[in-house]
Amino acid sequence: MEEDNEKYEHWRITVDAGQAPVRIDKFLAEKNPYQSRNRIQTAADNGCIFVNDVPVKSNYKVRPGDVIKLMLDRPKHDTSIVAENIPLDIVYEDDDLMVVNKPAGMVVHPGAGNFTGTLLNALAYYLRDLKTFDPNDPDVGLVHRIDKDTSGLLVIAKTADAKTALGKQFFYHTTHRKYNALVWGNFTEDEGRIEGNIARDPKDRLRMKVFAPSSGIGKEAVTHWRVLERFGYTTLVECVLETGRTHQIRAHMKSIGHPLFGDETYGGCEILRGQRSCSYKAFVENCFKTCPRQALHARTLGFKHPRTGEQMDFTSEWPEDFRQLIDRWRHFIQGTTRDTFE
Repeated sequence: MEEDNEKYEHWRITVDAGQAPVRIDKFLAEKNPYQSRNRIQTAADNGCIFVNDVPVKSNYKVRPGDVIKLMLDRPKHDTSIVAENIPLDIVYEDDDLMVVNKPAGMVVHPGAGNFTGTLLNALAYYLRDLKTFDPNDPDVGLVHRIDKDTSGLLVIAKTADAKTALGKQFFYHTTHRKYNALVWGNFTEDEGRIEGNIARDPKDRLRMKVFAPSSGIGKEAVTHWRVLERFGYTTLVECVLETGRTHQIRAHMKSIGHPLFGDETYGGCEILRGQRSCSYKAFVENCFKTCPRQALHARTLGFKHPRTGEQMDFTSEWPEDFRQLIDRWRHFIQGTTRDTFE
């Protein structure tokens, strides 16, 4: 029986006219931040990376005009967004936009491992009768994103004009966004500013890392924080974003030694501060179970209406898991003497 060697195109990219010669594994790793260089090298070694319809090895140097394809032995997954009847917590809606309160655990946009059950799948169903809204059209829909396990407010554009106008506000940082977060550790000051470029961690492509502003690595990012409540070993803070980088608050807080409570990606799922007693360890473990995610909530969102210019401001109450987590720490601090933390 003859072996079936048919391959299917999964993606392609054409090299820019001004591109300098560079190894294809390095080139593709920069163009595909979710894929490691080692994985790309393996794909090339297995004959899956084609340049101008010819398979190449990972040391091939790309040239201007090269057409690079990833060819696999299975058909490409259909990434079109399918309407799903998923409940939405709609805070506000008019003919131009919607503001929704996203629960923790919901992915915003379909992607690897999450092709269903996302916010966009829910929007596709909710707006199924709106002729101007196509969930597969990038000119409408999500204006910004928050992480899967972050709860809180998002704005969705129902028209192309609304998305353009709102997108400019996010680009020029004229929107107003405040997050509440529970972080490990106590702060010596009541407020502060974190400045540090953010880029993919070269050792873990699913995590972001903070680099010095002068390093030339990554994108500029600035976070302002303010203490709302102190619990000795943890602190409730308000974060205001000047920029909106991927994992910005999570990476910035990690960089100053205050990872978000429960944030597995950035080391917040360990007991980083506190007593050695069994009762304290049990208390923290119960806190992890109460809020089994990073303790981060997009609490406020403000912007100018894309058509009328009116200032729109929204506030989202804490979800139940976040509220219970804060209540647990409040009860803990009330039963602990101040000198315990000194």
